[in-house]
Amino acid sequence: MTTEVLRYTAFSDDPAGGNPAGVVPDAAGLDAAAMLEIAAGLGYSETAFLTAPPPGLGGEPGRAFTVRYFSPKTEVPFCGHATVATAVALAERIGPGELLFATRAGTVPVSVTSAEGRLRAVLTSVEPHTEDIADADLAEALAALGWPAADLDPAFPPRIAYAGARHLVLGAATRARLADLDYDFARLEALMRRLDLVTVQLVHRAGPAEFHVRDPFPVGGVVEDPATGAAAAAFGAYARELGLVPQDAVLTLHQGEDMGRPGVLTVELRAGDPRVRVGGAGVRIP
Repeated sequence: MTTEVLRYTAFSDDPAGGNPAGVVPDAAGLDAAAMLEIAAGLGYSETAFLTAPPPGLGGEPGRAFTVRYFSPKTEVPFCGHATVATAVALAERIGPGELLFATRAGTVPVSVTSAEGRLRAVLTSVEPHTEDIADADLAEALAALGWPAADLDPAFPPRIAYAGARHLVLGAATRARLADLDYDFARLEALMRRLDLVTVQLVHRAGPAEFHVRDPFPVGGVVEDPATGAAAAAFGAYARELGLVPQDAVLTLHQGEDMGRPGVLTVELRAGDPRVRVGGAGVRIP
């Protein structure tokens, strides 16, 4: 049996931009080991595997799925860019509209729209939260990154943020600091595994609602993730909780520029709704 594996990029309408993801539309015959093998062979930061929805999930018939996400090294509970890529891939087959995904992190609705021949997907995260990081763990993270504490932006207190997966958020005082990323892969990976982190979300503020971000991803076997939807959702929750942005806000995150794969992530916050919406374009990779 040949397993169909699609390749899409998310958070860009250019196949050479954004973050590539694998999409397996029918993974019914695959176990976890087989999924991991496919993800490792593909080499993208994540690959999404679709199977039938669990009983009672809801959603429109034929537009609800169970989704599992694998990096080349491990399964992750949720992946934003692979969710966007999957939604765009499905929309090309069954049309734009509403989708519902059952993930390990919880139920994730996704809305796909089409304008001028381009597809755009917006996911709604599970309910987010943030937590403090111990001083010793922060010191270890900075040592692994090679960042002096003085390079942190004091307006962005270090926190662990969650909106489906756990990310350590660190603010870079300058764009030059963010651009210079050369870290100890094994040391950062060890810390992240101990703290159950998926990425480290490195952020520099470019304007009131505009940010540049980078995401080291050693636990996935990838030096850096080019565009990270789950981290964008976590960052939106973090920024709102700390009063860095209004309760109602639309944020623009630029990611992948320093890797030569520019992408744009839109983060929407709504007053009275703790969930975070993350959207972007997607396109098939030829």
